[in-house]
Amino acid sequence: MRDYINNQHRYYSLDYYLKKRFKTKVFKVALNGNFTCPNRDGTISNKGCIFCSPAGSGDFAGNRHDSLAKQFNEVKTIIHHKWPNASYIVYFQANTNTYAPLEKLKKIYEEAISLDQNIVAISIATRPDCLSKEIVEYLGELNQRLPVWVELGLQTIDEQVATFINRGYQLDVFTEAVTNLHQQGIEVIVHIINGLPNETKEMMLNTIRFLNSQKIQGIKIHSLFILKQTILGNIFEQNPFKLLTLTEYVDIVCEQLTLLREDIVIHRLNGDAPQELLIEPRWSLKKLVVMNEIDKEMKRRNYFQGCKVSID
Repeated sequence: MRDYINNQHRYYSLDYYLKKRFKTKVFKVALNGNFTCPNRDGTISNKGCIFCSPAGSGDFAGNRHDSLAKQFNEVKTIIHHKWPNASYIVYFQANTNTYAPLEKLKKIYEEAISLDQNIVAISIATRPDCLSKEIVEYLGELNQRLPVWVELGLQTIDEQVATFINRGYQLDVFTEAVTNLHQQGIEVIVHIINGLPNETKEMMLNTIRFLNSQKIQGIKIHSLFILKQTILGNIFEQNPFKLLTLTEYVDIVCEQLTLLREDIVIHRLNGDAPQELLIEPRWSLKKLVVMNEIDKEMKRRNYFQGCKVSID
């Protein structure tokens, strides 16, 4: 399985996976479908997850007031200068991108996948409690025409921490959504956060152990971001709590990778926070440094993704 070890990383990176699957350079183009979230509009809560930015974690997506075509072409124009033969994944990132009537979703998704002949997949970030049977069945039908990826924000499996961050759903809702999506042949990518308040290293490793039991195909890992204009930002500024150092974060990620099934694609190991909103950790802004430190430590420890799965 570890045919990726000849690559620069000791884990199954997204870049390696995309080149292997699509045989060309592939870019994600983040689009804003002007969705909201049931954890913001009062359906579940009006607070949202306490770490979530005002843009619904879609700070780098397009302008929600612009058409999908304008958003896509603005990014494509930039990419095309350097990679004229590139392919694209349209990525609905901001807020909850299945939180709408099915007919509206069909209109938005069908428009998105028709924007360019070089679009090879569609990726949809959402909540597991916003995936009705009808929506999942439609996504399954769409998946017959081009690959559909669904990204689910899990963050942690610890129910007390999940309640504190106001995630708004129980773990069994997540597992049911993963099962339903898998039955439709849809790839599932899970988001987790390292360094949530009151989480120990062992708790973060337990989230990985749990995910090994789930029929998921990808994972995104990043450190907790303390952002201005968020509930967590206000809590932190009034009563600062300990955050992971870069060294601690690198150590935890390396251990998580060793415990993770080797077939799960690593979509991200360090996130992007808007610099103007980021309070801490400032080290996260040096994305290449973080990635290089993880690569160096994996090599120093002679670790590979999944190398401890069978003995854990």
